[in-house]
Formats: sequence, C-alpha cells, structure tokens
Amino acid sequence: MAGSAGSAGGVGATGGVTAETVPTPAGDARITWHHAPGARALLAASHGAGGGIEARDLRALAETLPGHGVSVALVEQPWRVAGKKVAPAPSTLDTGWRAVWPALERAGLPIVAGGRSAGARVACRTARELGAKAVLALSFPLHAPGKPERSRAAELLDAGLPTLIVQGGRDPFGRPEEFPELPADMELVAVPYGDHGFGLPKSAELDEPAALALITGAVADWLPRALGLPRARG
Repeated sequence: MAGSAGSAGGVGATGGVTAETVPTPAGDARITWHHAPGARALLAASHGAGGGIEARDLRALAETLPGHGVSVALVEQPWRVAGKKVAPAPSTLDTGWRAVWPALERAGLPIVAGGRSAGARVACRTARELGAKAVLALSFPLHAPGKPERSRAAELLDAGLPTLIVQGGRDPFGRPEEFPELPADMELVAVPYGDHGFGLPKSAELDEPAALALITGAVADWLPRALGLPRARG
C-alpha cells in the first residue's frame, strides 16, 4: 500500500510491511518497509542493475533483520519502478538514491546504507554525504567480468565508514581473494560457491538456505558492532 514517510516510520512500533512512493528527479522511486517492533536501526538497501528487490539476499535480510531489532527499507530505483529493463548511468542512480534519503531519515533511526551490486556502489559513493552510519555491500562489483585490471576498489575504500562486504566465492565480478587489503573498519564475509546473485551449483557443499543463513547471520552480527549497539536478544 502507498503511504507517507511519516506513517511508514510510525508503524515500526508494532512491525509489519508497508510501501510508499517517493518522487525523485529521475522519476518515482518506491520504498518497501519491513518494520521491526521497537526498531533500533534501519538498513536501507537497493537492488542491482539486473534485478529488483526480489533478489534472494535482499528478501532474506528483510525477513530476518526485523527479528533483531533492525527495520529494513528496500528501495526500488525509478527505472525499475517504471518497468525499464536497463539501468541508467551511475550518476542517475545516485540522484534517485539521494532523493529517497529524506523519507528514510523520517523513521528517526540510525541508517545503514546498503545495496547489492550496482546498489552497493551507490551506497559507497553517497553514504558519508548523506549521513549514513555504515555501509553494507552485497556482491560488490569489484570489476566487470574478465576485466580485473579495471578495479573499482577505490570506490569501495572511499566509503570512509564501517563497511561489511558479502561476496560470493565464485562471483565473476570479483571473488573474495581479489579484494585489496581492507582497513580495520571494513570486513569481508565470503559465501562459499556463491555466484553474483549468491546462487549455488548443485555440487556445492551447502544449500541455498544455509548460504542465506550465513549472509543474514553475518549482517545481524555486524550491525550492532558497526553502530555501537548492544546485541539484540533472540
């Protein structure tokens, strides 16, 4: 259902899922709120250039984190809301993300800026200027497939905030061992056998539920540390 950002923040006392449309200079964006009862923080996460908020990792986080006291706002970029199949230039993605931020802030919670793939790049580029407290980078596209010499490591390192990178072990956009040495406030968690979408081959020694549990567990463990919060019970 559509709603205002104010009502979206208010539902957080009891939990639930709501949605709202947010006008931006790039067109209408959409936020789907997964409210945590008595939320202590908010993870705002956007999708990649080849898919939407139905991605398995984003869905898993939205289902799991509210139980840890963290609300999740899944942000659909305007091009996706409009039904287009090709993402616009990075600068346009940044424009849409920046315009959504005031709606996220009205929840009155410390915000972790996050996303998968292209969405992770957007979060890294804009987190400090928008006042995010930390960054979650899912499947960060360190380089285009087959082009490791064209690294985007600087974009990641320039985030300048506590950052958790979650990367598939066989991601063609950058395997965990390809990442440079990270500063103390950046952590990397590898998902064995995972591809760019954390899909697994049949020969993998873990199944999809186990891989998703690894992702959600790592994020739930990292968030309180990144934000200086006590761990939630449960």
